[in-house]
Amino acid sequence: MITRQTKMGTIQGLEEEHCHVFLGIPYAKAKRFEYASKIDCYPDGLDASKPGPACIQKRVWYAHLEVPERMFYHKEFREGINFQYSEDCLNLNIYTPKEKGTYPVIVFIHGGGFDSGANSESAFDGDEYAKRGIVTVFIQYRVGVFGYFAHEEIEKQFGHDGNFGLDDQIVALQWVKEHIAEFNGDPDNITAMGQSAGAISIQDMLLSKRCAGLFDKAIMMSGAGKWPSLGSPKPIAQIREYWKDVLTTTGCKTFEEFKTVDAKKIFDALEEVKARRKDNTVSTMPTIDNYYFDKPLEECFAQKIDVPTIVGFTNNDMFTFVLAQMAIKYAKQQNCYLYYFDVDAKGDNNKAFHSSDLRYAFGTLKASWRPYDEKDEEISQLMMDYFANFAKSADPNNKGLPLWQKKNGKALHFCNKQIKMSRPGKMRLLVNTLSGDPK
Repeated sequence: MITRQTKMGTIQGLEEEHCHVFLGIPYAKAKRFEYASKIDCYPDGLDASKPGPACIQKRVWYAHLEVPERMFYHKEFREGINFQYSEDCLNLNIYTPKEKGTYPVIVFIHGGGFDSGANSESAFDGDEYAKRGIVTVFIQYRVGVFGYFAHEEIEKQFGHDGNFGLDDQIVALQWVKEHIAEFNGDPDNITAMGQSAGAISIQDMLLSKRCAGLFDKAIMMSGAGKWPSLGSPKPIAQIREYWKDVLTTTGCKTFEEFKTVDAKKIFDALEEVKARRKDNTVSTMPTIDNYYFDKPLEECFAQKIDVPTIVGFTNNDMFTFVLAQMAIKYAKQQNCYLYYFDVDAKGDNNKAFHSSDLRYAFGTLKASWRPYDEKDEEISQLMMDYFANFAKSADPNNKGLPLWQKKNGKALHFCNKQIKMSRPGKMRLLVNTLSGDPK
């Protein structure tokens, strides 16, 4: 155990080979269906030696591991880990270099389709970035019903409605900006990084004027760009009907009753609702709330975003061709760095599946069951070098690395052969899309 004196109180963490680690630090408190308030003071001796709880989510009672896709990701990132779950889940993990100094910061937002996920899954570790002089923060936020429930009574109380999970992320970034100097981080050099739902969340923040100044750079993995209308955020009034259905299915008669009903009853009701409705996904994600988003999405996407950004996708991403075209178009429009991750995962036939680049991006290949080899490690080191350079200076390039350019329609091609700028192969992306692989 190591002890760090902070203005918030004394915090006890762990010492690893290249960094000091502080796990499960509470950054905010929030009651059910209320917005979060930052925590700025702790009792002395706060134990930060183990991860904090993730938000209660469907897998607590309905893991559905009989579904191949669910079992696939369970084996990939969660098998063997004893996760804790709670509605009191607003906490974060910090990895900071041992040596004193002021270091750039990466704040990572996990994915999970906005209704699942945790910041302590096996792909996430900040040790490799600490070696590169980076402080890494992994945040926890509310998901599913606790993150995106909407009801008119909420708007009456707070002046806006829904988007609790997105708001949690914003509060976490505010906490980091105010307190990361206590952990040798530079509050004026913060990169927001996220994958899938985490990437979409970062993009939402980039599109909202209320979030200006929260971070200086962005890395969006498999989630950048404007979704087709079917998967685009819906107006808050439209999704309230969905949540009213969930509320009544629990047997609750009022919103006040729903605020205190047992969580198990809510997830029982969600299983029933999901079995008979087709709008579950768009109802459990960030919405057009007239607060963070105060104009049509088309107008938001048309604006120029003055934040240096990296966007990327994999060769067998979720909705592969769609995600690829979204990222390519976004990179052209916003003049971003673009990457195409084309390294097939070893051990099965799932190619570069959605989220396969995470282990490369955090140097956690050895924590996987897959038989990764020296070439995979080489690609992983290269990817982390690029991301660390970008976090430091907004430019991923450095001596000895293949040149990564902002080129119209071209991407840095991570592959087993020569890593260089090229145009992603549309035929392979299309074939992987049409194969029907859920990953």
